Amino acid sequence: MKAKEYLQQAFYLDKRINSKLEQVESLNALATKATSTLSDMPKSPSRGTSKLEDAIVKIVDLQEEINRDIDKLVDLKAEMVGTIKQIQNKELQVILEKRYLCFETWEKIAVDMNYDIRHIHRLHNLGLKETSKLIKPCHEMS
Repeated sequence: MKAKEYLQQAFYLDKRINSKLEQVESLNALATKATSTLSDMPKSPSRGTSKLEDAIVKIVDLQEEINRDIDKLVDLKAEMVGTIKQIQNKELQVILEKRYLCFETWEKIAVDMNYDIRHIHRLHNLGLKETSKLIKPCHEMS
């Protein structure tokens, strides 16, 4: 795994968590809209669950999945922080943390650090090279 791919894992996991949270929100809205239909026709004996019950089960399952993903994200970020802290240059550490742990844009990082965006990109590339040295032994075995 390359350094950039390693560092981007948290971003994509965070996006998946947000997507699942939106799904839960949508299912909650759907569940609150569920109404029973009144009819004088007999109910089918094979139909044991209601639409509301199905929605609630899906919501609970999705929330459990979100909790597992959040645990993974926290563990992954902790691992990444440990890796980034091993880099000697503090500037490189800050850039990598802002980009891959805080998900900041290049423009925001450049403004915050009072550097030209091209210089931020150069420093970022140096940070990736340093990260590559640290993650190769750990992640090539798997």
